[in-house]
Amino acid sequence: MLEDLKDLNQKIAVRFALIEIINAETTLLATAIIKNKKEIEKLEKELALLKADYARMIFKSYKSKSQQSRLMFVLSSQNFQQAYKRLQYMKQYTSFRKKQGEAIGVQTDIVRKMNDSLFFQKQLKDTLMLSEQDQKEKIELDKKDKEKLITTIKKKESKYRREIQNKIKAEKRLAKKIDKIIREEIAKANRLAREKLKNSSKSINKNEFVLSPEARALAAKFELNKGKLPWPIEEGLITRRFGKQPHPTFPGITINSTGLHMVTRRGKSAAAIFDGNILNILVTSEGKKNILIQHGNYITSYNNLDKLYVRKGDVVKTGEKIGQIFTDKVSGKTTLIFVLYKNTTKLNPSSWILKR
Repeated sequence: MLEDLKDLNQKIAVRFALIEIINAETTLLATAIIKNKKEIEKLEKELALLKADYARMIFKSYKSKSQQSRLMFVLSSQNFQQAYKRLQYMKQYTSFRKKQGEAIGVQTDIVRKMNDSLFFQKQLKDTLMLSEQDQKEKIELDKKDKEKLITTIKKKESKYRREIQNKIKAEKRLAKKIDKIIREEIAKANRLAREKLKNSSKSINKNEFVLSPEARALAAKFELNKGKLPWPIEEGLITRRFGKQPHPTFPGITINSTGLHMVTRRGKSAAAIFDGNILNILVTSEGKKNILIQHGNYITSYNNLDKLYVRKGDVVKTGEKIGQIFTDKVSGKTTLIFVLYKNTTKLNPSSWILKR
């Protein structure tokens, strides 16, 4: 029931976003249509002037032919030089008439194409407006379904509140386990580093990895790709953001999300967002798996997996599939919980992955 309400809220939000996009596109098209209309008016005036000028030229030519023939016009010259000039003039005049005719043809074609473009843009604008109206109607239907669901949920509000609180506690327990594993892995790595640094005065921070030159280079590459890292899922959307946020249904309940909740299709796999090695794998009492991948002093966590394709210690590449995401049998949701750390500090993954 709560998952259905969450879906409806997501659907309504997506529809509103789509309406905003449609409105923006409609505005751009309306501006383009006005610009096109002005251009067509300008071209039509130019075409009218060309046609009028051409008509005057044709009339003048016809009138000239009726008064005397071209041959007589040349033969009546006083000398050879004047006859030559008159002949050249007639050739130029004929050529000019031809060019005027061609110019009218070109201008007519331009106007026709502009009219075709304008007609297409008007059709597109009408289609967008119909699509907007359709989305608004669907939002109204979704809102009615939402009201019905809320009414049903309110009847069992105390039960659902308990379920939510239990889920929040379970998420906190899992987060603590993962935090503990990361601290243990740092301690293990630093013990080895301490042995190598016996004769060194360099101090070691217990909450940070001591990095080899190779690991430091990998971490630097990871940082350079901030905002450009791929998503851990091929397709899907984010249903819960990072950090503290009010529960979407029940006021008074605050969720502190350690990472991003990403919903995808059943049977889909999670993929490594960067080169690294499998630091550890955690299996919960329910059988769900969590994979930790180390990228220098950065760690990515892929939680809520079903089947695994990797083992601890494996080296993985960017985009390599590491495990199939678990699908809840009750809600039918396939959700990956993706968390990002720098040493023991949780970071907002949205700042690191590509915008969609």
